[in-house]
Amino acid sequence: MPTFHIAHIREQGVDLIIVPLDAAFGNRTSTSQRETTDALQRAAVSAGLAGTVVPVWPVSGGGMRFLAPHGFHPFFRSIDLGWVMANINRELICS
Repeated sequence: MPTFHIAHIREQGVDLIIVPLDAAFGNRTSTSQRETTDALQRAAVSAGLAGTVVPVWPVSGGGMRFLAPHGFHPFFRSIDLGWVMANINRELICS
């Protein structure tokens, strides 16, 4: 079973489950990205974690991309993968 190291945080009064993924995630189709995000969300619910799953992944040049609700775009633009990795505080196991 795949295990993901996640940052389970509260931002603007909302629980977020930030899941760092590898760069290849960015090369997938939007349908495939959504399917993966949905599977991670189901795993989070099964694990009893509250919040919205937000996958993040590195891009060339040291940047980070994300799939987040529109209202959180400013927050995710203000952080980087270093911040995400420093806030890893749980593991999520997908079955």
